[in-house]
Amino acid sequence: MLVGDERRDVENESAQRGNWGSMFVVAFGESLAFVSLLFPGTALLIAAGVLTPGEVLPVASLVTGAVLGAIAGDAVSFWIGRRFGHALNQAWPFNRHPELIPSGIAFFERHGGKSVFIGRFFGPVRATIPLVAGILKMPTRRFWIANVGSAVVWVPGVMFPGALAGTLVKRFALGMGVVPLAAAFFVAAGIVAIWIVLSRRATH
Repeated sequence: MLVGDERRDVENESAQRGNWGSMFVVAFGESLAFVSLLFPGTALLIAAGVLTPGEVLPVASLVTGAVLGAIAGDAVSFWIGRRFGHALNQAWPFNRHPELIPSGIAFFERHGGKSVFIGRFFGPVRATIPLVAGILKMPTRRFWIANVGSAVVWVPGVMFPGALAGTLVKRFALGMGVVPLAAAFFVAAGIVAIWIVLSRRATH
């Protein structure tokens, strides 16, 4: 019996590490300037949120891994910006999308030191802003405060709609009433709609 319990503990610990590592990679890819354009990180985080109700996936492990991945992705982008500066305009993907860095600079000039925190929440500029912060030589301490603070807020904010959807599905499967389900659905839809509108406004 003891051997069986120890084996289950080892398997659970291994699964926790796998969940943590997977979310780290997802959030890192979403936050890294050179990968974000090709990587559906936000969609994967929302999908992970769907599986958190009922402990299908462990919330603490997912959130921790994603927060650390988001911090690391922004930090690498910031370092690359400081190291290579405006020479990045000639590198992929910026040579194929020459508007990315100028739009990030315009965003940074509009919002100042708050840009790293604010930019985390707007998909079109999320991975570009830390890079631009490095190019513009933002003070490192201010960058790290904004980087860590925004990651801690952003990850739960992205996963919440998925968790809400997962809860709705679970309650529907258990035969809960239609009215509470409908109300929760419209709340979730409203959150997503507001997010999309704010994202578009921030990039214009």
